[in-house]
Amino acid sequence: MKRVIEKTVRWILTGSGFVTSVVILLIIGFLFTEGAGLFGEPVIEEGYVLAVNGENPVKEMSAEEIKAVFDEDITNWKELGGPDLAIETFRLEDADEYFTEEELGPQYGNAGAAIAALVASRPGMVAFVPELMIPEESGLNFIEDRNISPGEVLGGREWFPTATPSPLFGILPLLAGTLWVSLFAILFALPFGISIAVYMSEVASGKVRGFLKPVIELLNGIPSVVYGFFGLVVIVPMLQQVFGLPVGESGLAGSIVLAIMALPTIVTVAEDAMRNCPRTLREASLALGATKWQTIYKVVIPSSMSGIASGVVLGIGRAVGETMAVLMVTGNAAVIPSSILEPLRTIPATIAAELGEAPAGGAHYQSLFLLGVILFFITFAINLCVEYISSRNRAKNN
Repeated sequence: MKRVIEKTVRWILTGSGFVTSVVILLIIGFLFTEGAGLFGEPVIEEGYVLAVNGENPVKEMSAEEIKAVFDEDITNWKELGGPDLAIETFRLEDADEYFTEEELGPQYGNAGAAIAALVASRPGMVAFVPELMIPEESGLNFIEDRNISPGEVLGGREWFPTATPSPLFGILPLLAGTLWVSLFAILFALPFGISIAVYMSEVASGKVRGFLKPVIELLNGIPSVVYGFFGLVVIVPMLQQVFGLPVGESGLAGSIVLAIMALPTIVTVAEDAMRNCPRTLREASLALGATKWQTIYKVVIPSSMSGIASGVVLGIGRAVGETMAVLMVTGNAAVIPSSILEPLRTIPATIAAELGEAPAGGAHYQSLFLLGVILFFITFAINLCVEYISSRNRAKNN
C-alpha cells in the first residue's frame, strides 16, 4: 500500500511538472507568434492607399516620412527625391472642403471619381483614401506599400501606434526609458541596501535583527499600486518643488519609487549572504589584528560578493518588470530621455496602458506582444546572470 501511494504521488508530481512546462511553453509560443505577426502588417493602414499624381516620380516613403508629410513637417516633394513642388495632403474627411454634396453623390457614391480627378489635377497632392474608392483606370500613382520591417521597429525612435496614415512602432524610447529608470533605481538602492544588510548582519543585536528582518521582508508584500500612490502624493510634488520642474512626474520619481521597492530584495539576499560568511574567516581576520570594520569591508563583503551581486541582479529584475508604480509617476512620455528629470515611459507601463485600447489582432495589438517578447529577453538575461553568479558562489563554497 505504501509503495502504491509513493508511485501515485510520484506520478502526480511528474504529471504536474509536465503540464506546467507545456503550459509555459505554449504561453511563450503564443507571445512570440503574436509579436512576430507585426512584421507581416503593412506600413500604410490596412485597406487604404496613398494616391499621388500620375506624373509624380516618388514611389516609396518610409513610415516616418509619411507621418512627417501629413504632419506638415515635410512640405516639398524635393525633400523626398521628387520635383520641386509644394505638398498638398488630402484625407477623406477633407472632402467637404473640395466638393459639394451633389459632386460627392448620395452616400459618397461619386467620391472616388471626384477624388481621383482632384489628385490628377493637382501635381503636388497626396491623398490618403480607402483603396476601394479609387477607380481602376484613374491614372494615379500609388506610394508602394510594404510590410513593417524589424529595423523600423528595433531602431525606430518614435512610438506612435495610433498615427494615420502610417503608425510608428519604434521601441527605442520605451527601451531607453526602461533601462534608464532601472539603472538609476539600482544606483539609489544599492548603497542603502548594502548598508542595511551590513548593519543587520554584523552590527545589530539579535533582538534588533529579529525585529528588522521580518519588517523588511514584509515590504515585499505591499502592492505596487500603494508604492505608486506614495510616489504620486509625496515624491512627485517634492521633486517638482526642489528642481523647479513644470511637472514632477519624471524618470527620477520612477527611479526613487523603484529603489524603495527593490530595497527589500537587495537587503534580504545580501544579509543572508553575509551571515553565511564562514566564521573562521572573521576570527582569522580579528586574530591578525584587524578591527571589526576592517573585517567587514575587507573580509565579509568580498567573501559574500556573489550573494550580494545576486541580490542586486534580482533587484534589477524587480525594477525592470514593475508596471503600476512606474505608470503612475513617470509621466508616460514615449520619448528618448536625455535627462533623468524628464518624463519617460517604460515597456511594462506601455503594455498596461495600451493593451485595453488596442484592437485584437491589429498591428497595435501585435506590437504590444512584441514589447512583451523584448521584456522576456531582458528578464531572461537577468535570470541567466543570477544563475551564473549563484553557480560561481556554489563553486567557491565547495
